[in-house]
Amino acid sequence: MASFKTVMKSGHPPTLFAAFLYFDFCFAIWVLNGAMGPFITETYKLTPAQTGFMISLPIMAGAIMRFPLGVLAQYIGRKNAAITEMSLIIAAMAFGFFLVDTFDEVLAMGVLLGIAGASFGVALSLGSGWFPPEHKGLAMGIAGAGNSGTVLAVLFAPPLAQAYGWQAVYGFAGLVMLIPLLVMIVFAKEPPDREHQSLKEHVACLFEKDGWAFSLVYVITFGGFIGLSNFLPTFFYEQFAVTKIEAGRLTMLAAIMGSGIRIVGGYFADRVGGILVLSVVLLAAIASFLLLTSAPSLALTTILFMLCFAALGAGNGALFQLVPLRWPTNTAVAGSMIGEVGALGGAILPNVMGFSKQYTGSFAVGFIAYAAIAALVLGCLYLWQRNWVGAWVGPRGKVLAPPARAPLPEGRLEPAAV
Repeated sequence: MASFKTVMKSGHPPTLFAAFLYFDFCFAIWVLNGAMGPFITETYKLTPAQTGFMISLPIMAGAIMRFPLGVLAQYIGRKNAAITEMSLIIAAMAFGFFLVDTFDEVLAMGVLLGIAGASFGVALSLGSGWFPPEHKGLAMGIAGAGNSGTVLAVLFAPPLAQAYGWQAVYGFAGLVMLIPLLVMIVFAKEPPDREHQSLKEHVACLFEKDGWAFSLVYVITFGGFIGLSNFLPTFFYEQFAVTKIEAGRLTMLAAIMGSGIRIVGGYFADRVGGILVLSVVLLAAIASFLLLTSAPSLALTTILFMLCFAALGAGNGALFQLVPLRWPTNTAVAGSMIGEVGALGGAILPNVMGFSKQYTGSFAVGFIAYAAIAALVLGCLYLWQRNWVGAWVGPRGKVLAPPARAPLPEGRLEPAAV
């Protein structure tokens, strides 16, 4: 296996860093309402179902915006698409700072936060576009580790909200967004793997079974990650009566695991195969969800969430090791489509948890439902991989080796290059 230094030399590290930073700050802004959930709930005296909907709205909006941004990136370039998106985010944060004052305006702000959630496919394709196929898993894992933006949100948003008011956090976020924007402008270079295709060719993955298969897996891995990341501050606050700031810190512990392990998932997917890694992490996620139904102590619950997030994060890295192997010429579009469906799965989770709490008095039903869906997807993955291996990917999900050349007859020499 190539060393990290060798992998970096095979691509363009400044672009990879710019893509990571872009995704990291976008992700932090995308989950702001989730990080400030206890403050907003207290301000407007929301029911659990209303809180779940308020938290899920940015996820749904971001999911819907992902695919159009991915298509746009194929025409204007991924770097230009990223710059355009970050400029719009700064304008949206100004709206939040100056104009949000009612619950309806919070919901409108949730839609605007979705602009930040659209960054996924563009960031991963931009970051990995300079790297050869055998190293794209690690490169995508590094770019995708930008979902550590959740850590930034839950670490800084609650203290700032308590000190200055939660509306002021939107203003701070808009100012900070200037950092990845400047880095993108100065250091990133458009990758050379862009191909000029028709719109029909770009959106072909929408009509392929493999695209929807990948999307269903991502409903569990990324959907679980983003859904729980947004809901955990409210969960800890209501389930264990901790302070709003403590709820953010506990969420941070789980989010760190999910973000950091994404890189490890991409690395091991390159090494042992993405399909194998996905199978293992889905089993781990199912076990974690089921153990959480017993409503264990705060310490044990935190540990279980850390393990669950680690599994989901590794699954995200492993899945996107496979995407550029399946769609090598329009990874941004395919990644955006898969990310869109996966994020929509994440929007379901806060609503399920909110209704579970409101109508049963417990979050257990929500955990059982997600565990059941994960088990179904694991079974489907076992069936799908029979058609994948040998067609576009190697055993267990590794890079498919080129066909061996037949040996030349004895005494024959290779033809000279012309």
